[in-house]
Amino acid sequence: MHCSLLPLLVSLSPAILFLLPGIIVTQEGLWEDYKYGHGDLDNHNFCTWKCLLFTLQWPGTFCQSLNNVSLCRIPPTVNNWTIHGLWPLHTKNRCDCWPMFPSDVQELKAELTELWPSFVRFKSNFHFWREEWRKHGACAACVEGMNSPLRYFQVCIKLRAQFYIHSLLEDAGITPSCERPYKVEEVQSVLAPHVGDKLEIQCITDEQDRELWFQLKIRLNRNLTVGCDLCTDAEDSLKAQPGSRPVPSPGHPCPDQVPFYYFPINHERPQRPCG
Repeated sequence: MHCSLLPLLVSLSPAILFLLPGIIVTQEGLWEDYKYGHGDLDNHNFCTWKCLLFTLQWPGTFCQSLNNVSLCRIPPTVNNWTIHGLWPLHTKNRCDCWPMFPSDVQELKAELTELWPSFVRFKSNFHFWREEWRKHGACAACVEGMNSPLRYFQVCIKLRAQFYIHSLLEDAGITPSCERPYKVEEVQSVLAPHVGDKLEIQCITDEQDRELWFQLKIRLNRNLTVGCDLCTDAEDSLKAQPGSRPVPSPGHPCPDQVPFYYFPINHERPQRPCG
């Protein structure tokens, strides 16, 4: 990754930094000037990716995606689709030399807590956000509109408002249910006019061999318009490329011919929302 000298300074001990004239001792202070953008990242050698995946997750079935479902909890305020991440595809360089601090997203904390919560007991909301920034956001930062943690998370919040999945589905009569299954074609026909026909409806298989709708992946161009055609198919996007990071996921594309369930959110029993 193309990085300025600043990450090196951040790694130095406070004692050494104190000896450098004009340098603030705290690490967070060192990065304060970069809160609203890092101009050095916008270059052709670093910004090699063309497409992104904006991924939303459904709290009603998230717990089933964990190896240990007892680690899962759904906050009582969560009643809608939440953000999992915004992921550049096929990045060719490591992008994690830019740290993130709570102050970077303090002004967005209330919105992020509502729209991008952690469902894992031992992982705080900020831990989740910082992890997504380190893995994916710092790679997206080569685009001017996302070239800081603040701007990256602002873009994600705007995308979540743009793709208001719950209302689109509800208006079409597709609502969470323990009894009624749905088919991929049925959901695609409702969502494709709004999120593009490159969407991936992602499922997990539960212990009863039922397919459960778990995530929705929306493919975007670098300018955030829908339907990027410059990258490989969604399944290929999960494969590692030399020098790049794969997009991790415990799920799989929902089978076209096998009905899947869209379970309701159960805050009291999130591990078994339908028994």
